[in-house]
Parts: sequence; structure tokens; C-alpha cells
Amino acid sequence: MTPEEYVEEVLALVERIPPGRVMSYGAVADQLAERSGRASARLVGSIMARYGGGVPWHRVVNSAGRLPPGHEREARARLMTEGTPLRGDGVDVRAAAWYPDQD
Repeated sequence: MTPEEYVEEVLALVERIPPGRVMSYGAVADQLAERSGRASARLVGSIMARYGGGVPWHRVVNSAGRLPPGHEREARARLMTEGTPLRGDGVDVRAAAWYPDQD
């Protein structure tokens, strides 16, 4: 898979995350690892920062539920509107985690 194809796969997966649910950067990377040969949460974060504006970027958080850096206020507002389970300053990942095989 080319780097451009990987970007498209990341964005397509993020597009599938249902309202009220989230995936971590690492979970996105893990989901695509077998097909892509890549398994980097940091790479997913970089892709989201650069290309994620057209997808529900607010549904991708770190593994502890921390919201996207620099966009915490907007992400929190969007997540609240969707009914996403929150805890403290972030997302309750245990309650809100989503994986594609749950479709």
C-alpha cells in the first residue's frame, strides 16, 4: 500500500466511526496494520492533523481518551452533541470505544 493509499484508508476508517463512539489513534493503526504494513499511532495522528478536516476528526482520541491537541474545546462540544460518554477532560474510552467488526 502506498503512502497515499494509507492516508485514504485512515480517512475512510475514521469516516465509519459512528456518532457517540471513538477510536484511538493506535486502534486505527492496528486496524489497518495487516493490510498496510504500518502500525504507527503517531502516523495516524499526523494524517489526522494534516488531512482529517473532512472526516469526523473529533472521534479519534488518544488511548487515554484525551481529545485532539489544540482542538479540545471544539472536539468536546461535538462529542457532547453526539452523546459520547465523557469522563473528566476527555472521553470514557471503555464506554465509547468502537471497532469496525462491531458493524
